[in-house]
Amino acid sequence: MSDGPLPSEKPAPPSPRSAKQRLTFVTLAGVLAIVGALVAGYYFAMRPVTLRIAVGPANSDDLKVVQNLAQAFNNQRNSVVRLRPVQTDGALASANLLGEGKADLAIIRGDLDVPKNAQAVATLRKNVAVLWVPPAAKTKGKKAAPAITKISQLTGRRIGVVGRTQANVNLLKVILRQYGVDPATVEIIQFPANEAAEAIRNQKADAYLAAGPVNSKITTDAIAASMRDGGTPKFLAIDSAEAIAQNHPAYEASDIPAGTFGGAPGRPEEEIKTISFAHHIVARRGIAESTIAIFTRQLFAIRQTLKNEFPLAAKIETPDTDKDATIPVHPGAAAFVDGEEKTFLDRYSDYIWWALMAASAMGSAGAWFAGYLKNDDRSINTSQRDRLLDMLTAARQCDSMEELDQMQSEADAILRDTLQCFEHGAIEEGTLTAFNIAIEQFHNAVADRKALLMSMPQNLQRASAQFRAAGNA
Repeated sequence: MSDGPLPSEKPAPPSPRSAKQRLTFVTLAGVLAIVGALVAGYYFAMRPVTLRIAVGPANSDDLKVVQNLAQAFNNQRNSVVRLRPVQTDGALASANLLGEGKADLAIIRGDLDVPKNAQAVATLRKNVAVLWVPPAAKTKGKKAAPAITKISQLTGRRIGVVGRTQANVNLLKVILRQYGVDPATVEIIQFPANEAAEAIRNQKADAYLAAGPVNSKITTDAIAASMRDGGTPKFLAIDSAEAIAQNHPAYEASDIPAGTFGGAPGRPEEEIKTISFAHHIVARRGIAESTIAIFTRQLFAIRQTLKNEFPLAAKIETPDTDKDATIPVHPGAAAFVDGEEKTFLDRYSDYIWWALMAASAMGSAGAWFAGYLKNDDRSINTSQRDRLLDMLTAARQCDSMEELDQMQSEADAILRDTLQCFEHGAIEEGTLTAFNIAIEQFHNAVADRKALLMSMPQNLQRASAQFRAAGNA
C-alpha cells in the first residue's frame, strides 16, 4: 500500500508578494543610496581640512605670522582649511619635514635645497643681504687698519654673520666667491640674533652680514649698534647682483632704498645694490588641487584683515607661476592666481553626471524588475489556478467535512492573492474572469459535496472513506 497524499492534501503554491511593495522598497532603497552618496560627497568635499605647516625657529617672525594665520583661520566659521603649526628649528628642518611627508605645508628659504615634492603656494616675504663695515675706532698710538670700501678687500678680515643658520654663511660665501675672495681666507663669526648688537658694539668683527626683510628690526638694531664716535657705517654694494642671480637662480638682484635703516643722515645715504631671496610657503605635492586653491584664497583674504594688526602679513605675495620658476607652483595656487579656481560644480560635475546616470540606470532596472515581478506573480497565479482546479476535482470526491473546510480556506487565500495581482496589473481582466468562474465552480462543488455528506448516515461516510483509501493504496 502507498501513503500518497490525496489531491486535497497537496501543498499550496507560495502566495505572490505584492509587486508594488517590492518595487517601492527597491526604488526607495535606490533613491536613499543616491541621496546618501551625494550628501556624503558634499560633506567630504566641504568638510574642514586641517593642514600641518612646519615653521621655525621659535620666536621668529615666520612662526608669529603662521600662528596668527592659524588663529584667524580657526576663528572663521566658514573656514574650509585650517592650520596646525608644527614648530621646527628653522627653514631647513621645515623643508626636511615636508620632504619626509610629515608636514603638508612648510616655510622654507628659497636659497636652500628645496624638497623634490615641494610646490610653491605663496611668497611669505622677501629678504635682502646687507653688508656693512662699522666706522673705524679711534685708537691712540696705534696705526688704523686700511679702510674697507669694497667686498674684494675682505680677504684676511673677520666677518660677523647675524643669525645661527648655516644658510646665511652660505650666502656670504656666494658673495665672496663672486668677488674673487676665497672664503677660507676670511674668519667667519656667527652671532645669535639676540646677541648680535652686543657683539657688534664690542667690535668682534671687521665687517658684518645680515639677511632679512628690508625693514627688519634685527638688521636695523645691528646697524645702529655699529655707530661709534659719531661715525657712520660703510655699506658695501653688491654690484654684481645680476651675475650672482644668473649663476644662482634662488637669488635676485635687488636694491636697498636710501634711508631704509633710519638715522640722520639716513642709513644708507643713497640706494645700494644687493641680492635678495624669498621665504616661501610650499605645499607637498599630492595634496588636492581644490584644497590648496581654497587655502590660497583664504590666505590672501585674511592677509587683508591681519595686515593692520600684524604688518608682517602684508608681505605675503602670490607665487611665481612661470613654468621656469625656481620652485614649481602648486596647481591649486596657480588656479587661484590665474582666476581659474574651480567651483564645487566644476570639481564634481563628473561625479554628479555619473550619479544621474546611475539614477537613470536604476530607473531602467526598476522598470525591468517591476516587469520581472509581474511575470513572477503571473507564473504563481497560474500555478494557483491549477491548484484550484485540482481542489475542484478533489472536492467532488472528498468524504471529510474537515478537508472540505481546509480546501475552502485555501481557495479564499488564492482568491485574495489573485485580486491583489489584478490590482497591481500582474494579470489581465480576462484572466480574472476565468478565475472567477473557476472559484465559483469550486464553491458550488464544495457546497454540493457537504450537502451530500450531511445526508448520508455516519456509517456510510466511514465506509466510503475506507473504500476510497483502499483504492488509493
